[in-house]
Amino acid sequence: MYEVTTRHFIIATAGHVDHGKSALVKALTGTDPDRLPEEKKRRITIDLGFAALNVTAPNGDKIQAGIVDVPGHEDFVRNMIAGVGSIDLALFVVAADDGWMPQSEEHLQILNYLGVQRAVIALTKTDLGAIDVATNQIRERLSDTPFADSPIVPTSVRTGAGIENLVNTLASQLARTEPQRDIRKPRLFIDRVFTLGGIGTVVTGTLTGGSLRRSEKIVVYPTNFEPRIRSIQSHGQELEVAHPGMRTAINLPDLQVEQIKRGDVVTLPDHGAPSSTLIVLVEKPSRPKAEKTVTQPLKNGSSIYVHHGASRVAARIRFRENGSLEAGKQKFAQLTLGSPIFAFIGDRFVVRDSSERHTIAGGIVLDPDGNKESLASSVALDNVDAFVRATVARQGFARRESVLSKSRFSADEISAALINLEQNNEIILFQDITADCEFWRKLLAQAIGLIDGAHKATPERAGIDLGELRSALRIQDPEVFESLVADLCQRNFVRKGSVIARTSHRPTLPVHVQLIEKRIREALARQPFDPPSRKAIESDPQARQVVRFLIENGDVTELALDVVLLRESFERMKSQVIEFISKNGPATVSQLRQALGSSRRIMVPLLERLDCDGATTRAGDRRRLRI
Repeated sequence: MYEVTTRHFIIATAGHVDHGKSALVKALTGTDPDRLPEEKKRRITIDLGFAALNVTAPNGDKIQAGIVDVPGHEDFVRNMIAGVGSIDLALFVVAADDGWMPQSEEHLQILNYLGVQRAVIALTKTDLGAIDVATNQIRERLSDTPFADSPIVPTSVRTGAGIENLVNTLASQLARTEPQRDIRKPRLFIDRVFTLGGIGTVVTGTLTGGSLRRSEKIVVYPTNFEPRIRSIQSHGQELEVAHPGMRTAINLPDLQVEQIKRGDVVTLPDHGAPSSTLIVLVEKPSRPKAEKTVTQPLKNGSSIYVHHGASRVAARIRFRENGSLEAGKQKFAQLTLGSPIFAFIGDRFVVRDSSERHTIAGGIVLDPDGNKESLASSVALDNVDAFVRATVARQGFARRESVLSKSRFSADEISAALINLEQNNEIILFQDITADCEFWRKLLAQAIGLIDGAHKATPERAGIDLGELRSALRIQDPEVFESLVADLCQRNFVRKGSVIARTSHRPTLPVHVQLIEKRIREALARQPFDPPSRKAIESDPQARQVVRFLIENGDVTELALDVVLLRESFERMKSQVIEFISKNGPATVSQLRQALGSSRRIMVPLLERLDCDGATTRAGDRRRLRI
């Protein structure tokens, strides 16, 4: 039996001022979206309004659609853009008596820039105008756009004609629309902030990318506040969980209303952070019927406003190539923002001019943490494999868990792309690190060169110190360095404590110091249980080199900074201490010193070493064997 499901979508109105958008929303839902006194007084929509439309799809599924009603007046286009991000369907309104108007054109371009693919055209005020003439004009203006084949539904709010047909058309279009995906990266783009008595601060927005739960800890960017959600509502209904595609209101009583603003983003921790620099692909479609200001080239270095989500940020644009962006062209660019935004790879945005009078371009985010180096290697990207490959190539390496964390791709999609690219020898996966093949090959070669150089320069040493190697390679991330060392250890290298060496490397002293080695061994063997101090036998730098070599190779045991023994002497003293205590019971330092014919200078550090090794233990001033 077919199971009825509930699907959630967001619809946004679009169209010229006074073409009847708000009246149409009220006719569809029973809710007047104009809530501000000034809107009632002036009879135009100034800010965003919201309503709910619940319909049944042809297959019986329940559809809950949140409607965002946007302003049509040119003075409030920036408010309009804040309402049409992350929508599933545009309800494009054109009045039959006026036909296509300037804001009709601008709203159409904004929808195109934001990647909206579906629309229903509501032809309003059909009791006042010629339906056929207006319909033909609309078809002409929508040609060569994603909305060319969109249904056009004649309506009249005054007579009620076409309203039911419009509801059915919306239901039919949404039934064929895929619901927004849950990739477990929720973002709520805040478009309204207010306070309620006894409840506290409430923020509303369109939820995308993932779910939010009651009592869950969240983060608000770019301010970095980390409150908990007290409660969640969608169109007045209390929820335990809000899902993607819902108009969502969350209660954040830990924050004051002054601490949050439109354009801020609610998300979960560990999904990256806001950035003030983006690498983007900017497009400026050809608009032959647009006004001259809009069709003029966008100059390199221009001051602009970037509209992303519900935010609006001043920015400066610099193209990868010199020159301006002409109509009908696209270019890679770096955006330097006046304040940071929380953008993902694949996010779309709108560009308006510095006067905020004209919408002049749109684009897509390629690198949300962009810099000039990544700008130089930007490529056209259209799938997760390409995004992963380009990201890894730009950075050289990255933690697997962080690759495309700020993107519209799920963890499973990214993981599959990593595996696919590795199988095609386009990247390397090693432990928790992914790296560009060429970058990793050069890093390995550099490390091997440093190790071999150390073997040649200081053949007496067991290898190169790991800290010295990491510093020489300038690797900041410890996980990357550990992965590099692990890879080397699979390539005929061996890690020995704090050093790494070729497995074939055998430490040897240079010929010119071998006589010094003989002299030092003889000095330590002459009085094996009470040898000279280290200071006495390290008479010069070459002697110090020899002593260090003997210690690193285990031929000499270092008991203290100034006390060294031949290894065989240490083992004999250890055996005699154990034998003495076994026969005579716990013994003092003095008793053991006399029994071995040593000195206090040697016996104290020797016994401390045996304590550390677990052979003996101290009880008062005596040593006994550890049981």
